Amino acid sequence: MSDAHREMWERLNLDLTAHDGLLEVLGKFYGDIYMSQDNRLKGMEYMDFVLSEVHGLRIKELQEAKAQGRKVVGTFCVFVPEELTLAADAVQVGLCAGAEAGSDLAEELVPRNTCALIKSFIGFKLARLCPYLESSDLVVGETTCDGKKKAYEAFADHAPLYVMEVPQTKSVSARELWRDEVLRYMAQVEKLTGVTITAERLRTAIKTVNDRRRALQRLTALRSADPAPISGRDALLINQISFYDDPHRFTYKINELCDELELRVQAGQGVAPVGTPRLMLSGCPMAVPNWKLPYVIESSGAVIVGEESCIGTRNTRDLVDESGETVAEMVDALVDRYMKIDCACFTPNTDRQDNVASMAQTLKADGVINYSLMFCQPYAHEAMKLEHFLEGTVPTMSLETDYSMEDVEQLKTRIEAFVEMVS
Repeated sequence: MSDAHREMWERLNLDLTAHDGLLEVLGKFYGDIYMSQDNRLKGMEYMDFVLSEVHGLRIKELQEAKAQGRKVVGTFCVFVPEELTLAADAVQVGLCAGAEAGSDLAEELVPRNTCALIKSFIGFKLARLCPYLESSDLVVGETTCDGKKKAYEAFADHAPLYVMEVPQTKSVSARELWRDEVLRYMAQVEKLTGVTITAERLRTAIKTVNDRRRALQRLTALRSADPAPISGRDALLINQISFYDDPHRFTYKINELCDELELRVQAGQGVAPVGTPRLMLSGCPMAVPNWKLPYVIESSGAVIVGEESCIGTRNTRDLVDESGETVAEMVDALVDRYMKIDCACFTPNTDRQDNVASMAQTLKADGVINYSLMFCQPYAHEAMKLEHFLEGTVPTMSLETDYSMEDVEQLKTRIEAFVEMVS
């Protein structure tokens, strides 16, 4: 990284020594997992570049936006309506939460048996390792699990935090609660930016975010081809980067990559031979640099063809209706679209079971792997229900793990046995 980046990180009050160590580990990890792959798409060079500068040039862009008077909103969850953030001329970015960082410090704020994702975002903040957090004028949390709800109470002493209340059912009254929350967030972001959200601004923002979803939907559809035209590792990386990159630039690059993918599909080319076991991942989100499980799966003789996750189709499957004319109509369209997210916080959550089954069939998956972070109660519960639901239709296996590397060999043994079983 250049000296200019170091000066920027110093201004952001990062712990430079610890941050250097993090980037060194991240770089080696990335090289081992991503750059060692054969037959990658040329379009992935852009993703490699973005990842190499994820704490550099992208942060510089955020600082330049702030210098121009724009605000930065950091988020942890797909329930935060980016359309409203963009309509208020702010920038929305995902925050660091995918690696073991500052765990000892995090355990001063939350119990030890808290899931790795929550401990990670707190650890990144307390250890001063996340330039996205330090660039954020507002950090938006959400009540998608009890662990997050309680963690935010402590986290609020360390960041400019705002919490959206996500309903736990999909009843009529729950929709009204969510509509109120969307309107409350709209008022908050207008207050933050000083920008009034007009129909024209919101219409443009809805189209921007929908276009990104359309590009990612196109990518998902192309992965139904056999042989698989892109690795699961690369597809996950693309979905992860969608939370950080400029939405217009990202959409353009993904459509460009999909053009290349279409040519590969037409030519019958893939990243693995025809007949390679095709697996689908389902469950908890995987934030950067949580690449452990996909790497173990694809090193065990299988290829991942889909991710039913918030860093996957759960975030891209549904578009916002673009036919609204007034702000009120467009807010209703936003409410309806976000209520379709089948997060495990909902009870009951049968839509998710149907969506997993539908994905497995469309993507011609030979098996489904349920992924839960340890101590994540909502997804651990749903893993049991999902296994029962899919019984007799597609082989399914559930795994619990965290961000450490201690269980890699154990995971590999179980996954190799599963791959052999579905072959």
